[in-house]
Parts: sequence; C-alpha cells; structure tokens
Amino acid sequence: MQYHPFDPDVVRDPYPAYGELRRRAPLAPTPLGFFVVSRHRDVLFALSHPELFSSSAMNDLIEGLKAMGPTSERIEGGSTLLGTDPPAHTRLRKIVNRAFTPKRVAALETRVREIAHRCVAELVAAGEGDLVAGLAAPLPVIVIAELLGIDPDRRDDFRRWSDQLVQATAVRPTGAALAALERSFEERAAYLEEILAERRRQPRDDVISALVQAERDEAAMTEREVGNFIVLLLVAGNETTTHLIANAVLALLANSDVLAAVRRQPSLAPALVEEALRYDSPVQLTLRRATRDLEFAGGKLREGENIGLLLGSANRDEGVFEDADRFDLRRNASAHLAFGFGSHFCLGAALARLEARTALEALLSRPERFELADKRIEYPPSLITRGPKQVQMRFA
Repeated sequence: MQYHPFDPDVVRDPYPAYGELRRRAPLAPTPLGFFVVSRHRDVLFALSHPELFSSSAMNDLIEGLKAMGPTSERIEGGSTLLGTDPPAHTRLRKIVNRAFTPKRVAALETRVREIAHRCVAELVAAGEGDLVAGLAAPLPVIVIAELLGIDPDRRDDFRRWSDQLVQATAVRPTGAALAALERSFEERAAYLEEILAERRRQPRDDVISALVQAERDEAAMTEREVGNFIVLLLVAGNETTTHLIANAVLALLANSDVLAAVRRQPSLAPALVEEALRYDSPVQLTLRRATRDLEFAGGKLREGENIGLLLGSANRDEGVFEDADRFDLRRNASAHLAFGFGSHFCLGAALARLEARTALEALLSRPERFELADKRIEYPPSLITRGPKQVQMRFA
C-alpha cells in the first residue's frame, strides 16, 4: 500500500487514508521516494531518538527550495533549527530561546487580544467575509512582525513570502510562478540583510536585536543562521497558526454541540485549542533520516533512507485516543504530537496557543451567530501543512 499525499481525495481529507495506513501499512512507501510512518507509538519513538532518526532530512526540503531561487549564497544556507541534530541543534536552540522567552510571549497577550477583537469586529460589521483573510492570517502575521521588530508596511510582504515558500513545497513552480518565487527570494534576502545591519547599528527591544546580539556571544550564531531562523519564524509563525485557527473554527462549525458548549462556557477555550491541534493538526508531516539499517514500524529501513512522520495520523490513532475521529473537548488530548516532541518540540508552541485561544475567544464572545456562507472548503496541496484557503462565513 502506497501513500499518495497529493491525491485530491487525500488533500481534501487525509484521515481515512491515515486510518488505512495504521491498519495495513504502518511503514508505507510514497511516490516521492521516502516512506511514511503513521502510528502514534512509531512517530513518538522516531521523534524521541535523534540518534536513530536524524533531522537532517529536513535539509533536503530546504535545499530543494534554495535550488529554486538565486540567493542561496546570500542569507540562505547554513545550519537551521529544523535540519540539525544535537549537539549543533542544542547550541542553536539555546541561543534562540533567549529571544523567545515565556516572559516575552506572555507580555504579548494584551496586544494579541486587541488585534483579534479588532479583526473579528471588522468581519462581523461586514456581515460576511473570509475568516482566513479577516482573522486567521492577519493576527499571526501582525504578531510575529511586531515580535521581530518588522516595519508595519512590510507585513504584507512577509505574508506573501511565507505563502510562496509553503506553496513551493507542494508544487514545483515553473514559468511565471518560478519567476515570482525568485523575486520573492531576492526581496526577502535583501530585506533581511538590511534589517540585520540596521539592528547591529541600533539595537531595539525585539527578537532580531536579540539574535544579532547572539552573534557576538561565545557560541555565536552566524549571519546565515540568524537569517534562517528569521525565515523559520516567518513561515512557522504565520502559516501554521493561521491553519490552527481556521481548522478549529471549521471543527466547531461541524460540531454544533461543541460550539454551543464553548459559547456557554468560554473557559473551555484552552481545551478547544488542544483538541483542534489533535483533531486537524496544522503540521501534518515532518521528515527524518535513518542513521543506520534498522527494523522499524513492522518494516526495514536502510541507512540514509528518509521517512515522513505523519503527525496528523498519530493524532488520530485509536490506540491512544478513544473514538479518535470525534471532536471531543472532554478528552485528554495532551498526548497529541502537533508540536512535535523532544528536542525539536515547537519553539513557538506557547505563542501559537495564545494566538489561537485569543482568536477563538474573540469570535465566541460576540453575540452574533455565525455559519458557513460557502460549504465548499478547498485545501491547497501541501506535504507539510494543512489548512483551508478560505472559510467564507456569515454573521447575523
């Protein structure tokens, strides 16, 4: 049994295919040249053992993106958090943790709430609109831009750069799309060079300044490593949280009993976020590489072979989550792997949870009822992430 991630039925709803994989082929080949692992226990094992399953496989994806653009010798390249293992990953993680402290994230809550309520108010005032364009996308892009210290007039550029990077992981661009991606690479690299130079001259109280300061430390980050981390925040801080918010709202709209319960009891919002992370994970897959020949997940891997860890499938594993295809706020969803596990546990998990909870609270606190104005939900093909292009809603 093969897994076809870009099959239209799988793009629309991968969970039936995941169920078949868990039952029939827990280690399954793909047409893309790597295997996928679908059971929770196997995904968790691989995430927990970097000595057996190296994150260097993520560099293949990164290198593929770089090959599409002309800027690989500027800021692109060098070590990345996603593509390194301990001890290199430990060094980078220790440095960037200073720029992404719980205190810094907690201090954002008032501002996140202000942005979320403004976005929701504008949607409601219009009577009908796209939840993605009106709330799920602008909230995280504004927050991550302010956290980084990006000028407000460049926020739309950041969103465009992020979208193009994610799209390029699904369909290799050609023609006009490739030219647009190359321009995007050039623009992003030039802007990062400019802002890094500016923060060296005049540091501020922002993440980029903190990273620039780390360049001078004993275990310094190189300019390329700083640039790579900013690009990682650009994508992870925008795309995945956008999907989390949109997926959560779609789950609510499909489960009227849950929607009614959260409206009656707003304190359920944190549980809603955790169940949404489990039920329809914004990140569906991460890559690893076998460091030796080994038997795994009922099959055999050779040294150097890549595997895709299906986080989305692990989070629907019936062996861990009873009635796993049911959206249920009463369950304990803490075993979900939506943010990964171990040394690569998502650095921005606290911020994503804050943004999603605040966005949902802002939406649910309004007296207006809301529903889908268009039940046709389209998902773009993506190897890594999952979230709708648009969610047209009506407010009354």
